[in-house]
Amino acid sequence: MADEIYRDIVAFITVAHARSFTRAAAELGVSQSALSHAMHQLEERLGLRLLTRTTRSVSPTEAGERLLERVSPRFAVIADELTSLRELGSKITGTVRITASDFAFNAFVWPRLSSKLLKYPDVKLEVVNDSAMTDIIADRFDAGIRPGDQIGKNMSSVRISPDLQMVIVASPEYLKNNLPPLTPSDLSQHSCINTRFSIREGVNPWELRKDGINLPCRVEGSLVFNSVYAALDAAHAGYGLAYIPEVLARPWLSNGHLHTVLEAWCPLQRGFDIFYSSERQLLPALSLIIETLRYEP
Repeated sequence: MADEIYRDIVAFITVAHARSFTRAAAELGVSQSALSHAMHQLEERLGLRLLTRTTRSVSPTEAGERLLERVSPRFAVIADELTSLRELGSKITGTVRITASDFAFNAFVWPRLSSKLLKYPDVKLEVVNDSAMTDIIADRFDAGIRPGDQIGKNMSSVRISPDLQMVIVASPEYLKNNLPPLTPSDLSQHSCINTRFSIREGVNPWELRKDGINLPCRVEGSLVFNSVYAALDAAHAGYGLAYIPEVLARPWLSNGHLHTVLEAWCPLQRGFDIFYSSERQLLPALSLIIETLRYEP
């Protein structure tokens, strides 16, 4: 009943302003007979004559003028508010919390988001740099960045990077004083720079591979970091061998400040994905970030 009264009052306001059933019907997208029937219904509900009809025109009665004067501005306010709400729905706002390793963030996230977010000042981004296997649901993150083969069940994911070529690197000074390893077993004779991305787990093995043979190696050394950037810096400083993504070491390799060893044993590793709960609604701000980061080969 309330919906019908609302529609009939809107129709009355349109007729009263247009002073014509023909023009009002065209504006409302209804037939003249349907509009006339709606006006009769409204007058019967109120027990008042609202419109004076002649063969040439339509004009409000005294009661109709009063209704138009009192109600029309309020309906205009409602219409304006509904328009504002529609604009709000199309405006991308909100806070997105993401967990990512410092390497994934610096290499594949921030270079793409830094310019994009300038166009969306109402989108707030909170990033926690953490290489551990964070539970994004328990820790209330909207999304995480992780190698695609390490994403759990009940998660949706989108690839954001190519596969990563791994390399074992050392400084020229270190290799001058230590014979380069020729086989993975030779790594036991070297000072190796380890990484550990979770305090609840051991150091990360070096995932070597050749001719279809996977060979996870546990290596020894005096340094353990939770960042590949720190491992890179230590290798550059001559502390030993580091196992890191080639894209990270590339500038140092190109200028001769680092050299690679055991190239044939260094594999491609699965690239990074952004992942999020498949059971939660994908909000516009997160959707914007996902589409910005989406990797296109």
